[in-house]
Amino acid sequence: MFLTLSSIIAALAGLGFAAWLAMKIKKQAVQNKRVQVISDFIREGAMTFLIKEYKILAVFVVIVAIIIAVIPALSWKIAIAFVIGAVFSLLAGLVGMKVATIANVRAAEKCQEDSRAGFLVAFSSGSVTGLSVVGLGLLGIGLLYLIFNNPTIIFGFGFGASSVALFARVGGGIYTKSADIGADLAGKLEKNIAEDDPRNPATIADNVGDNVGDVAGMGADLFESYVDSIIVAMVLGMAFLPIFGSAAVGLPMVLAGIGIVASIIGIFLMKYLKGDFQRVLNNSVWLASLIMVVGSFLAIKFIIGDLKFFYALFVGLAAGMLIGRSIQYSLSDRNRPAQEIAEAAETGSATNIISGLSFGFLSAIAPVFFVALALYFSYRLSDFYGVAIAAVGMLSTLGITLAANSYGPVMDNAAGIAKMAGMSDEAKKRAEELDTSGNTAAAVGKGFAIGSAVLTALVLLVAFGEAVNLKVINLLSVNTLIGLLIGGLLPFVFSALAMKAVSQTAEKMVAEVRRQFKEITGLLSGEAEPDYKSCISISTNSALKQMMAPGLLAILAPILVGLFLGPESLAGLVAGAILVGFLLAVFMISSGGVWDNAKKFIEAGNLGGRGGVAHKAAIVGDTIGDPLKDTAGPALNILIKLMAIISIIIAPLLIR
Repeated sequence: MFLTLSSIIAALAGLGFAAWLAMKIKKQAVQNKRVQVISDFIREGAMTFLIKEYKILAVFVVIVAIIIAVIPALSWKIAIAFVIGAVFSLLAGLVGMKVATIANVRAAEKCQEDSRAGFLVAFSSGSVTGLSVVGLGLLGIGLLYLIFNNPTIIFGFGFGASSVALFARVGGGIYTKSADIGADLAGKLEKNIAEDDPRNPATIADNVGDNVGDVAGMGADLFESYVDSIIVAMVLGMAFLPIFGSAAVGLPMVLAGIGIVASIIGIFLMKYLKGDFQRVLNNSVWLASLIMVVGSFLAIKFIIGDLKFFYALFVGLAAGMLIGRSIQYSLSDRNRPAQEIAEAAETGSATNIISGLSFGFLSAIAPVFFVALALYFSYRLSDFYGVAIAAVGMLSTLGITLAANSYGPVMDNAAGIAKMAGMSDEAKKRAEELDTSGNTAAAVGKGFAIGSAVLTALVLLVAFGEAVNLKVINLLSVNTLIGLLIGGLLPFVFSALAMKAVSQTAEKMVAEVRRQFKEITGLLSGEAEPDYKSCISISTNSALKQMMAPGLLAILAPILVGLFLGPESLAGLVAGAILVGFLLAVFMISSGGVWDNAKKFIEAGNLGGRGGVAHKAAIVGDTIGDPLKDTAGPALNILIKLMAIISIIIAPLLIR
């Protein structure tokens, strides 16, 4: 009881600190009226999309909850947990997005003072998102455990979070990338106007997309990663009840609580750190991680008394940091990989694309290596409970790592607002430099997400095996092999559906932008205003319509395979999806990210700068990479965990 209450207190502390930061941001007055008008457009568009999306998801949640409640082999308790998980996940995304749409305009204005002032506003907004995600996640788990005192029921909470996260991530990803691609193709390439030029009708929709995809979508995404890792660790901890008592179940919640406190301290002390902004972001995360190491060592020593669990947590935390650092080095436009891709663009789009693809394939080496090391050592320390603790460790400082991730889209919006509002050249330059740091930080966050997803999905697979009395998966069994093949296929089909949706929506966006340039007299010369709302409407309606197919595929596939082919095939399906989904996600995120930063390297004045041959080729590469890194790639980590947790939910139906 004490351990659960202490974790709830830590969760409330995180939410309280987030509320304080949000109020500080909101109190800052906006002076520039043009800036405020643009910000209002973005906020209205984002809220319109989110309200429509949440209405659709509300119907889905109610239907699924009723199905769970009426099936005798399942439970009304799981249905309640499912609804709470879905609501908390949506709330986490909503809070982050609302604050982001308030902070973007203030960050833009602060860039007129100096870069650090703009940076602090954007990072504070990201911190609200990060702390809201971890605070709501741990609060929901703690309250449900107090009520039901059974961690297996809380799998319903994870199922609810994963279900809506998938739709939110895919829907937001379709929205943001279709608008971005439409703006680039019809504006930058065809009309040779700069990114975020106010004459481009798709510009506002592009900025709206940053919020619904990279803030609300990412918030829901990492919310489910966070809660799933804690829940499965609690369930596997039940095996240690005879040795350590209830502390084995409560320990994951305590560790998560320590992570929230460490994140709060890291966020608070960040403003005292010196150096360039990328280094400040890195050092604040390292500081929070150091506090987490010390706090978890003391907690495990006094609660459990066996330090092998601390070493398992440390292995997971270290692996997460190393994955993030390797991705950061590879994608940053300051380092050779991104610069080599930029140099390849000097000979055209084809060489730029081929180089980016090659880099994407090779980029899987480091994440696989570090995840494999974490898996090996944590398992040797304490079986699969150790692996689960390692997953908790990898996400323990999510409050601050997500803050660094969410800082990116806020600064992206701020840079766009600065350009559209005609702010000073110095303000625009500062905002663009901060946006570049945010792009790399966002890629690091995605690396954390997929690394933790693999560890969490693997222990979820183990939990499923225990639930259906499946001790070993026989690779020579026909049913297992069929499951493996289907599971390996699903990430490809899922990604194809998501990317096709982006392509089809982008086609509509390009057609609309071309129409406006042709029919609105004086638009290109800046004498007339574009119709921003029509582009927002295209992205909204198309994204909501086309997010359904990938989402339903992820939910129905494990149910159908489990019911018709049995638990062994379902275990094979989950295993195949984890392997292929992991590699495919890393490839997509890395190739898309390096194309983006290669373009930014050229736009900084290198290799001929804006408008040159290399720049035009880099824009093509960046456009191809957009749906890879911001739609299909990040959603794959939700796909593999969602299928794993659905397998556990339906396990009672498969026991014969």
